[in-house]
Amino acid sequence: MSKSLFRRKSISTILKDAREGATDGHGTGTLHRVLKVKDLTAMGIAAVIGAGIFSTIGEASFHGGPGVSILFVITAITCGFSALCYAEFASRVPVSGSAYTYSYVTFGELTAWIIGWSLILEYAIGNIAVAISWSGYFNNLLAGIGMGLPGWLTSNYDNASPETLAAAPHIAGLPVILNLPAFLVVVFITWLAYVGIQESKRSANAMVAFKILIIIFVIVLGAFYVNTDNWNPFLPNGFSGVLRGVSAVFFAYIGFDAVSTTAEECTNPQRDLPRGMFYSLIICTVLYVLIALVLTGMVPFTDLKVADPLAFVFDAVNLRWISYIISISAVIATTSVLLVFQIGQPRIWMSMSRDGLLPGRFSRIHPRFKTPSFATIVTGILVGVPALFLNLTIVTDLTSIGTLFAFILVCGGVLLLPREENNGNTSRFRLPYINGQWIVPALVVLGIFLFRAPLGEKLSFAGGWEVWKHNIPFFFFTIVVIVITVLSFLRKLSLIPVLGLLSCFYLMTEMGLKNWIVFAVWLLTGLVIYFGYSYRNSKLNAAN
Repeated sequence: MSKSLFRRKSISTILKDAREGATDGHGTGTLHRVLKVKDLTAMGIAAVIGAGIFSTIGEASFHGGPGVSILFVITAITCGFSALCYAEFASRVPVSGSAYTYSYVTFGELTAWIIGWSLILEYAIGNIAVAISWSGYFNNLLAGIGMGLPGWLTSNYDNASPETLAAAPHIAGLPVILNLPAFLVVVFITWLAYVGIQESKRSANAMVAFKILIIIFVIVLGAFYVNTDNWNPFLPNGFSGVLRGVSAVFFAYIGFDAVSTTAEECTNPQRDLPRGMFYSLIICTVLYVLIALVLTGMVPFTDLKVADPLAFVFDAVNLRWISYIISISAVIATTSVLLVFQIGQPRIWMSMSRDGLLPGRFSRIHPRFKTPSFATIVTGILVGVPALFLNLTIVTDLTSIGTLFAFILVCGGVLLLPREENNGNTSRFRLPYINGQWIVPALVVLGIFLFRAPLGEKLSFAGGWEVWKHNIPFFFFTIVVIVITVLSFLRKLSLIPVLGLLSCFYLMTEMGLKNWIVFAVWLLTGLVIYFGYSYRNSKLNAAN
């Protein structure tokens, strides 16, 4: 049974399945190949420049001060290592499915299922939080012109005030509390994703162009009001203070991998997918760093623990009219994030369905629109209904830990890919091989020397169990570092995937023990579904 749990699909089989579509009677063709480099870059920017630049950046700046700009660079480098590994996979396995498909090729079926299940955290559940955030921006925008909706239509039972509960209509004695804007925007985005990738890319391109113009305008205008004294000290709470914002900052970056789910809709995926990911990552990092410097320069960082930091800093310099422009941009930015994630999730389910791990309907391609129609509708329901009733804005850490887990498996998977000789295909991206035999051990020794004091605190049992238990994730990270260092020396592992794996694992340790426990429960739930349905219905199982 252990062999069957880790049975792998060959690249040739995956490419064949993608060309033919689902082979169980549910598939009706292939997807439209219409995406080019500019479209993929726009989709990456659409996914990354969202609520993070309008809200969570304030919390991160409050903890890290002006030095939070360094955190954006560190996170971008971490994502850059992962992006290089994604690019290698995307050029070798140019099909939908993202990390799920890549894991199926290298680690086997059980790991592929686990990563597919964890990606639901990134896409579906993360989108609930984005939809709720969009509702807040939208209602603030309406309130600015005197058309705000009543509280019972923009709230939920978790955070409704006593006044809202009293004002709400009652059915059978129970107050009716709905987040109607969140639900309606999910319905609209689901419809857009359903009717075609062509329409979706045009919408994404337009939204990205608008919000980049607004962000550049805000940066340029804000630069005139920067007081450089606010940048001193640059690291007021030390490097540990900067790292306290890692969850919020990483949550802003997680969308770039959604680009890889559109591989079957690219005109030249082997060349264009890597470029789209890299271009979007670079552009977004530059914008985030500039925004962080402007925010912390306009007001003291201690004032930035607010829900809408961009509007707040301009109010502080008596430019209140900017708030309305920022509100419009925030609505458009979060709409684009919703669109990209609502495109990505159905394509992962489509790939899982092709392999028999989900029912065949999930791989159904609409004969006219050439989209995974059933999977798109299910995604809309799973996001829209909870957004209508629940408050899931607290899932930032949980979403980030699921994404980091996917990045780790992609980086690790590249290490398992057989090296491919250059056969003359110069358009395909190739991850450069850098021998990590001596570099990885040297970097580990250097890291131990530079951070020996905090390392000693994390690995010490001096504070007792109540203190040390929060360092359990770091303890596992230490074990992984030792194992990877030894393997790098013995097997001459490629440096870039190793750095990507270790940096992502380290960021996971900053998420907190509670998030690891919830994530573990989520994975165990996925295993129950796998052994109850997917293991028996797997096409590889039928073939064997």
